[in-house]
Amino acid sequence: MAIRALFPTLICHQSFTGPAWRDLNQKLADECRALAASDPAGQRWSAAHYLGGYTSYGSLDRLHLVSSLFERLRRGIDPHVKAFAGSLHYDLRGRVLAMTDCWANVMPAGVVHSMHLHPASFISGTYYVAVPKGAGALKFEDPRLSRHMAAPPRRADAPARFRSFVSVPARAGDLLLFESWLRHEVPPARFSGERISISFNYAWTGKPRR
Repeated sequence: MAIRALFPTLICHQSFTGPAWRDLNQKLADECRALAASDPAGQRWSAAHYLGGYTSYGSLDRLHLVSSLFERLRRGIDPHVKAFAGSLHYDLRGRVLAMTDCWANVMPAGVVHSMHLHPASFISGTYYVAVPKGAGALKFEDPRLSRHMAAPPRRADAPARFRSFVSVPARAGDLLLFESWLRHEVPPARFSGERISISFNYAWTGKPRR
């Protein structure tokens, strides 16, 4: 009997280590906390959509264009996004792949970011600046879940690639990349401190004419 795996869902998990990245993380953490304390528009948006936490998604969502630190992060992420797009076998010849959105998230214990996707984007991701012990992992949903119909439950020992939900833990300096249509969430968790992350989207366009 021949069995093939079709229509894979790929996730890229990359860890950045070393003094330069630790220094960048510390500076990014300071800037994210400063934003959370000084961004009234973001505070209002977060109070309505991000109860108990802060995100600049509703106020400052292109931080790579206004902050040298976030621009430095973008330059570090760009090659990995390009490599990930290549592993997905997309034809990017004659096309430009570029970060379009970039925002900060500061989440104390118990804050939830419910299941969602990133429309009008191609590749999305999160870079983890600070992850206290016990902080919530990023939980992904099987994109076929709504079409399982009369399927029985999976066995408890099913490999991760067969489960309906898979949680990917992260540490400071970790980068997670995924296609923007893949639904994901941050479940509630108990921990001490703040989970600080930077989320972003990439899109592709045709090369500009000269």
